[in-house]
Amino acid sequence: MGYVPRKLDSVVFGLFEVAYTDLTELVYADGSRKAYLMPIIGHVCKMAYGWAVGQQDNTVLALEAWEAAKATFQGLVIPYAGMIMHHDHDAVYTSYEWVGQLLRRDRVRLSYALNGAKDNPEMESFNGRFKTEGHSLFLDAHDITELRTVVAERMHYYNSERRHSSIGYLAPRAYIECVRSGFAKQALA
Repeated sequence: MGYVPRKLDSVVFGLFEVAYTDLTELVYADGSRKAYLMPIIGHVCKMAYGWAVGQQDNTVLALEAWEAAKATFQGLVIPYAGMIMHHDHDAVYTSYEWVGQLLRRDRVRLSYALNGAKDNPEMESFNGRFKTEGHSLFLDAHDITELRTVVAERMHYYNSERRHSSIGYLAPRAYIECVRSGFAKQALA
């Protein structure tokens, strides 16, 4: 197993250079309620750096997810200034608050999916798998507090235990540790 820089449209990106995000609906309370999930996922390592669940798909929720991601970056000593954040071109991600926080204050570069979901396949794939794998658990959550707890448990599983074929059948956290320890320095041409 070697460290494999990931290609995106013929451009090779390093371990922490690109992240994706998007908002998606989660159905809970036996299908009678819906909430919104916004995860932030690493392109190469597949780690869910941060996430937020809320009643509305708005900038407040997006910034909550970003703050959670920054806490992960700090804990894992991941530099995020200069990182590319790729997402849709909707009101949440074009808002003054989002652009001001990421672009101006945190020095993150923004990349917009101008053609909708087909321009953000990594995120669409994550959201689809995450919702499918946790569907029955989400339905069992009676309120938003329980839903947040279930999502937190699923994100922990995703980052620490779930193996990903694209990173050598390792969990994201283990993959990062492997790369950093020097066991995975081999690069693809």
